[in-house]
Amino acid sequence: MNKILQLKGHFDSNKGPKPGPAKLPPNTEVNVEHIDKLVSRLESIFATWKEDTRLKGALVSVHYRRVIAKSNRLKIILGNGSKSPNESIRGAKFVGEGNERHHVFTHYVPLTVLENSIDILRECSDLVKELYNGKITSEDIDKINSNKKDVGDMKRSNFSKAIVDAYYVKSFDIDKAEKIYNDRSVITLYRTNVGIREILEYAGIDINDVSLLDENTLLLDKRQIELLYNNMPYLIAMGVTDWSEIDCAQAIGDVIEEKKIEIPKPKNEPLVGVIDTHFDEEVYFSEWVKYKNCMDDVIEIEAKDKEHGTAVASIIVDGPSFNPKLQDNCGRFRVKLFGVCKAKGFSVFWILRKIREIVAKNRDIKVWNLSLGSYMEIEENFISPAAAELDRIQYEYDVIFVVAGTNNEHSKEKMKIGSPADSLNSIVVNAVSFSGKPASYSRVGPVLDFFYKPDVCYYGGDSDEAIRVCTPLGEKMVMGTSFAAPWITRKVAYLIYVMGLSREIAKALIIDSAAGWDRQDISSYEMGYGIVPIKIDDILSSKDNEIKFLLSGTIEDFETYTYNIPVPQDDKGFPYFAKATLAYFPMCDRNQGVDYTSTEMDIHFGRLKIKNGKPAIYSINNNLQSESGLLNLRENYVRKFYRKWDNVKHISEELSKNAKTRTVFELGMWGLSIKTKERAVEKAGRGLQFGVVVTLYEMKGVNRINEFKKLCMMRNWLVNTVDIDNQIDVYNMAEEEIELE
Repeated sequence: MNKILQLKGHFDSNKGPKPGPAKLPPNTEVNVEHIDKLVSRLESIFATWKEDTRLKGALVSVHYRRVIAKSNRLKIILGNGSKSPNESIRGAKFVGEGNERHHVFTHYVPLTVLENSIDILRECSDLVKELYNGKITSEDIDKINSNKKDVGDMKRSNFSKAIVDAYYVKSFDIDKAEKIYNDRSVITLYRTNVGIREILEYAGIDINDVSLLDENTLLLDKRQIELLYNNMPYLIAMGVTDWSEIDCAQAIGDVIEEKKIEIPKPKNEPLVGVIDTHFDEEVYFSEWVKYKNCMDDVIEIEAKDKEHGTAVASIIVDGPSFNPKLQDNCGRFRVKLFGVCKAKGFSVFWILRKIREIVAKNRDIKVWNLSLGSYMEIEENFISPAAAELDRIQYEYDVIFVVAGTNNEHSKEKMKIGSPADSLNSIVVNAVSFSGKPASYSRVGPVLDFFYKPDVCYYGGDSDEAIRVCTPLGEKMVMGTSFAAPWITRKVAYLIYVMGLSREIAKALIIDSAAGWDRQDISSYEMGYGIVPIKIDDILSSKDNEIKFLLSGTIEDFETYTYNIPVPQDDKGFPYFAKATLAYFPMCDRNQGVDYTSTEMDIHFGRLKIKNGKPAIYSINNNLQSESGLLNLRENYVRKFYRKWDNVKHISEELSKNAKTRTVFELGMWGLSIKTKERAVEKAGRGLQFGVVVTLYEMKGVNRINEFKKLCMMRNWLVNTVDIDNQIDVYNMAEEEIELE
């Protein structure tokens, strides 16, 4: 087996290309009838908001023709002077099915902006009638742009932008909430210039009877929701029922007769955070767990409230001792367990407040396990409040959560995963049986109709063979994603605490190890990228004919790249298959609906060649995004094949016995490029860390790792061998307490 290499060196950066003039897709046109329909809709919307002045502006929903790229969103319509229309977006969702599926963006703008947009479209309509016989084509727009002449009394750039806006927009509307929530719910309102107190007064709700999470999110009972819906239905962006029944694991059989297990006293082992039900301090490993009851002292904690938390902690602390088949060689871990709910369920609103407080007060803990989940399925068009809070916390605090994928215990039909398993920055874990098949209780993704969740799967037991845990009453046989997730938590904790790797690299390694070369078909969204290997050694090493190396960096500009990766050659060229996994933790905005992740990192990895006189990467997945001169790569296509806007990218060549050695192009090197785009806030991703795991598979079985190391050092890379034994020694020395005389 070869050890993984860590390459440290210099990344260069480039500013992004300047945007060109607004253009229609080739061979398309816009007719005056369509423009006039848009004008009519905006006039009707303007009349509505001129009469209803409570929002001190206008909410306008823009229905596009299809799932739309950021570059094809509104450019001038609903723009406020020099401000981009993107700045007024308050929410996004998908509507329709199949080929009819399209984006809907909700904007909040002053009435003056609405008036100006109507005037712009009216002027465009008149000009198209007068100068283009009622129909303007893509060729006409190209001529306008190349001639650089104004169109009538309208500036050329404004006319082109307005025509392109009209092409992509299907209609304008005032969308209203479709659903009245029947129970106490966490309701999120569109952000406007009106304060929450004033909004509640309009709706007839006493603010003293309402709990606020932030300026747009509040907890309402059924009566209050009906008042808000009846008075201001257009203001409700999203909502979820507040009370969640815990999606607990299933137990198989009765408690087994207690057997005494010996465990040494804890020393300097890594500390893992667990947020769960409560803990029984009488179990054999109690010295390894620091327990804190985060609930009100007046709430009685019963024996059943301690079962789940105790069982989860038992796996993290000492799981392999009573599950020898799952011996991962990670050792033992100390746990700090925060009891936040009883076994019967929890308030989403209360948990949201508590999780942030817990993480903020325990900054020494970098790895957290959350095996609580809701039985209710996630929503189609927005992230759950709990998942959004986890994503925000991970973006702000440099921590990582491992979350259980939730269980389907009652329904024979496939169920979507439950909150907070829709957290994108977290590692979400589903369960498989010991035969490697999806567990009978598996639930499925995707999240927001696009994001791969769960990320990975692991052994959580099933009817054929269960997982052993320690409960307050003794040993118990159980199954569930609650008991798959802690095993991944152990591995992540080992990678971060013991091996000293970043959370970005740790997440990329976990996903890369699951995907392997023979990646599972994840179209069912049950198994994520695959099953993570049992032994940590298999994650931290590669086969003799593989070269696996790690690269980390920080985003400073549009492109962060290196053209300096020296891959060994044979007498015919590069005899390799290649794969790469990228992970990063972007800022996320729940208020943006389906456009949830704020930053996109687009990975290009492969051989270097000269294109148009400049070095370019011939990417292993033929990634054509950001290539100059290419037009009309549809958003649906790049999301599906290049995972655009996903915060995990896994690209891989398929192993083949008949593959030919790869051609060596002019430069004889390989390169890595990360191209970064933002959705709402420009440069929001600057300073964001990324981690990449690259594997080269030698086609003829030759071990070329030593040659690769020498070549890298010759190219000024600092090459570190990720050695488990050495890192354990380093960790132990760093954790030793020094007694001063």
